[in-house]
Amino acid sequence: MTTMGAGMDERAVRRRGTLLAATALVAALVLTGCGAGDSGSRDSAGSAADAPAANGGGADRDTAVGAPEAAGAGAPQEGKAAAPDLRIDQRAIIYTGSMRVQVDDVDAAAREVTALVTRAGGFIGGDQRRSAEADAVAELQLRVPAAKFTGVVDEVAKLGRQQSREINTQDATEEIVDLDARIVSQRARVESARRLLSRATSIADLVSLENELGRREADLASLEAKKRRLADLTALSTITVSLAGPAAKIASDDTTETGFMAGLKGSWKAFVASLTVLLTVLGALLPWLVAFGVPVAVLLLVLRRRRKTPALVAPVSAPTPVPAARSAP
Repeated sequence: MTTMGAGMDERAVRRRGTLLAATALVAALVLTGCGAGDSGSRDSAGSAADAPAANGGGADRDTAVGAPEAAGAGAPQEGKAAAPDLRIDQRAIIYTGSMRVQVDDVDAAAREVTALVTRAGGFIGGDQRRSAEADAVAELQLRVPAAKFTGVVDEVAKLGRQQSREINTQDATEEIVDLDARIVSQRARVESARRLLSRATSIADLVSLENELGRREADLASLEAKKRRLADLTALSTITVSLAGPAAKIASDDTTETGFMAGLKGSWKAFVASLTVLLTVLGALLPWLVAFGVPVAVLLLVLRRRRKTPALVAPVSAPTPVPAARSAP
């Protein structure tokens, strides 16, 4: 019995030892597999990271960096190509303005305007003045850089009491682009005509090609002149300033009278104007009427009298005899 019990205890111990060994082996294998997986992943990641560095940032890095840019920039670039460029600094704008300012001293205000334009980098394009004490008027045409257009207008308005202001703009971008394209094409045509002219072999061809070259050069010069004109208008804005004295009158169409009295006044003004025109015409014709009308009237009177004179002195004819009456048989 004792021997059998000892054998059973020995077998149980062996089974437990075997189970523990198997468990330890399985645990070791699991840990070894996880460590190998982690090291493999780290090695793969390190290899992928070190490859571009070893190649000096070669095609792989360029592809990795450039692909997102190409993918992300493709659609925006197509959108920019389709949409017009609406930035104000990329467009050619022509600014023109006119204003009327009432000042106390027209000459002093004109000098201040001239100094203001000179400081802004512009010049006076025209100066017309009507000298008087209180109703003097000065018409100045200012050419100022487009970037300082608004500032100059505001400064001129501060010289006195602004009575009117009108600002106009014109977008000449498309016209300038069209002129550029036409100038390039016309220059190519001129060069082509010059090459043909240099290879002309006969007098007829020479004359024909010279005429054609002259026409093409004239067209090119016209296009270039238009471009220079547009460039001048876009670079320098034009402001027409009227400086009026304290007693100068301003014509305003905003207050228009209506009603019976307004119609009567208008009719009376029209009548007076018509009468003035009639008297003016009569005064212009009166010397001619005196010079030619009086002799013609005298001549007609003489002719009429001559026609009446033969009828008055005509001879009296003898009376016709009456035949005697016959007696009855």
